[in-house]
Amino acid sequence: MESIDDLGLLLERLARVLQNEAHSEGLKPTQWEALRYLGRANRFSRTPSGVTAYLGMTKGTVSQTLNALERKGLIGKRIDPQDRRQVALRLTAKGSRLLARDPIEALLRGTAGLSAEQRETLTEGLQRLLAETLRRRGGQPFGLCRTCRHFSAEDPAGSPHRCRLLEVPLTEEDGGLICAEQEAAA
Repeated sequence: MESIDDLGLLLERLARVLQNEAHSEGLKPTQWEALRYLGRANRFSRTPSGVTAYLGMTKGTVSQTLNALERKGLIGKRIDPQDRRQVALRLTAKGSRLLARDPIEALLRGTAGLSAEQRETLTEGLQRLLAETLRRRGGQPFGLCRTCRHFSAEDPAGSPHRCRLLEVPLTEEDGGLICAEQEAAA
């Protein structure tokens, strides 16, 4: 790579390829992004406001996206029993099956020709680029729960882990999911 301009052009072109791939299975790119988020988000982050913050879009756009996914039977909505003002979202079985055919998988299969070191370097570089871009825009990082400063590897109440921010027990699965409240551990 000869210049920063080359990197910019490669990123732009890759983004265009991804956008073109994301017009499959009768979904729009934003709908795929919302499905991916819901498939990777923890139970505290599967909310309309979580999707809005993650996608960096307006509430209206996200509301339309979620309504379309619900009409297609890919997600379900319910009032959160702990906080009746909050709507909890979940993938339906149909949504999970569709996500298993995610068109982004074709791109990921393309990385199979890279060495483990190359994949790790690429991942780290893209993570830094995203983090810096989000920082400049005032966006949230949405990292993995287990990498958060609020994550406790032990829960005195007996669960495998605990969120010290929300004061709730966490499962092993929770630790590997993304969280809207995530703050990187120092």
